[in-house]
Amino acid sequence: MSVRHSLSLVELFRATPAKSALLTLAPVALALGQLCNSYVNSVSPAVSITFALVMIGFSVVAMSHHAAEHRVRRLETEYGPENA
Repeated sequence: MSVRHSLSLVELFRATPAKSALLTLAPVALALGQLCNSYVNSVSPAVSITFALVMIGFSVVAMSHHAAEHRVRRLETEYGPENA
């Protein structure tokens, strides 16, 4: 029977804090910066909102890939050829 265990954000931050922070905080900071920039410079909010949504989408996809990569690495250390 297969059991799916999804990693929490806290587990990923504990395992690889720098990479997790870059993949979550940097895109969100860029999105917020662009929203503030469009407000200050009177740029159309449609452009900034689209950019913010794309950056948040990137962050979600990148973190899912990072979680999958971490799961594979953990499985390889637990059940790798040297442990057989």
